[in-house]
Amino acid sequence: MAQGEIVERVVRFIVREIVDNPEEVKVEIIEEGPDRVTAEVSTAKSDMGRVIGKRGRVANAIRTIAQVAAEEEGLEAGVEFLD
Repeated sequence: MAQGEIVERVVRFIVREIVDNPEEVKVEIIEEGPDRVTAEVSTAKSDMGRVIGKRGRVANAIRTIAQVAAEEEGLEAGVEFLD
């Protein structure tokens, strides 16, 4: 299993459930060190607002869940939303 694979799967699943265009969701894992990964998320432009949510609440919830998933692999995780 590649480093950050659980994080990638969890983030992809959650984001695809939120958006109107799930086929346009892309999640790429960037290894930032031996025990840290960042999930870079991109969606259709019309969906990004839904993923971030009011005052960033949805984005923060996704980050929290990604960190919990990362702990399964003994990692730390961050999530970046790209437009």
